[in-house]
Amino acid sequence: MPVARVVVDVMLKPEILDPQGQAVSRALVRLGFDGISDVRQGKRFELEVEGPVDDDALGRIHKIAESFLANTVIEDFTVRVENGDAS
Repeated sequence: MPVARVVVDVMLKPEILDPQGQAVSRALVRLGFDGISDVRQGKRFELEVEGPVDDDALGRIHKIAESFLANTVIEDFTVRVENGDAS
């Protein structure tokens, strides 16, 4: 049975302060890495899906992301098929 990888990327909403991203940004400057104006830290979830990734499967994954993987009060998320048998 074909297996596809669906990726859910979760990021803080732009208006939410990102202390981890700010810490990384400051560290980059201290380490001599120039030209980086901002860093936002997020989460990536990879879900292996058996069978075709059709609209129904993507809808279920969207529900998983919305109710379990992301705190939608402060985070946005995207769902995308990375590889495999996508319909």
